[in-house]
Amino acid sequence: MSKQYETVFILTPILSEAQMRDAVEKFRTLITDNGGSLVHEENWGLRKLAYPIQKKNTGYYTVFEYASEGGAVVDVLETEFRRDERVMRFLTIALDKDSLAYNEKKRKGLVGRKKEETTTESKTEA
Repeated sequence: MSKQYETVFILTPILSEAQMRDAVEKFRTLITDNGGSLVHEENWGLRKLAYPIQKKNTGYYTVFEYASEGGAVVDVLETEFRRDERVMRFLTIALDKDSLAYNEKKRKGLVGRKKEETTTESKTEA
């Protein structure tokens, strides 16, 4: 039975745009080469960190959602994150059915912006 995982990782901000894309491509290929299949990828770009990491205040955020038969892909991916100096932090979680449903709604645009649009519309009508 296939399980789905979500991994968020932060790359150091001193990378150029090309170096950042190369690093993301490396991890994407690592997932597919080890029997995983990428479900969704989201690049959040350069963001301010909540607290300094390695004396840096910003980092490139990327999120991978992927499916895998076993935990081998996660082990290989996390080992590579630890070895790569470009990665400042990472977090991998196994998704349950509620998380999968939420992610699906978020991809369709049904989560997050709906309230903002409704409040904006009601203000313009008044």
